Amino acid sequence: MQFDDDANLDTSEVQDVRGSRIPGGRATVGGGLAGLIALLLGLFFGVGPDNLGLSSGSDSPAATASSLAQMQSTCRTGQDANTKEDCRIVAVVNSVQDFWSQEFRRRSGTYTRSPTVFFSGQVATACGTATSAVGPFYCPGDRKVYLDLGFFDELRTKFGSSGGPFAQAYVVAHEYGHHVQDLMGTLGRSQDGRTGANSNAVKVELQADCYAGVWAHHATTTKDESTGRPLITSLTDADIQDGLDAAAAVGDDRIQERFQGRVTPESWTHGSAAQRQQWFYTGYRTGDMAQCNTFR
Repeated sequence: MQFDDDANLDTSEVQDVRGSRIPGGRATVGGGLAGLIALLLGLFFGVGPDNLGLSSGSDSPAATASSLAQMQSTCRTGQDANTKEDCRIVAVVNSVQDFWSQEFRRRSGTYTRSPTVFFSGQVATACGTATSAVGPFYCPGDRKVYLDLGFFDELRTKFGSSGGPFAQAYVVAHEYGHHVQDLMGTLGRSQDGRTGANSNAVKVELQADCYAGVWAHHATTTKDESTGRPLITSLTDADIQDGLDAAAAVGDDRIQERFQGRVTPESWTHGSAAQRQQWFYTGYRTGDMAQCNTFR
């Protein structure tokens, strides 16, 4: 995955609160078994930590002036995105939101841009307070994506993903798939209290995978709104394979087999490895969000 070296990154779409002290509230999930259980339940869940019963805290930390200045000074161009992980995520966020903004406009709708929040250790959100053990998530209460960049190492070392820049891009695009669902009124369908292979929770997650694939299909043709050129200039077959590999690594069956030694479909919340790959590839192959109706 390559970015246009001369593109200008929009760092306003990422808030960096790493190292900030959380005002009020407290995280109730830490490491060890409790953290693992939260991770298995919360990974890519698409809703805030209140739905996982993690905390009642709701104060949001603010990005400090120094962290904002550092992000703005180090992540300025596509060349920075090609060489620095933080900047690469900024660029992916820019590209994903450019695509959905243009897609909603094409469909006579309005896309509301959503920031990604970089945090470390724990974070307070409008959905409650969570630790990094929850994994990346989207909070509909404040319409923000939350991401501890250390998760990308865990995706490779704990979950067996091959890793790579596009594996990271898949994670980000999946969470923005939940934002799209929120704007369209479908995200709430996951909150019916059911789990299992045929539950709405699984269908919502698979649709977010499909939406991630739709973005990937258009990534190299979506024009950056400031330059009129695509921000992402190249996606290879190997990149897409990294995305598919990441999707499989976080399949419910793969996670359950790795961490509990058996597969229990009745407790699934995200879908199997094969399903997650299938729906990501459906979106990538067709480039059509209308093909992402997982509720059929």
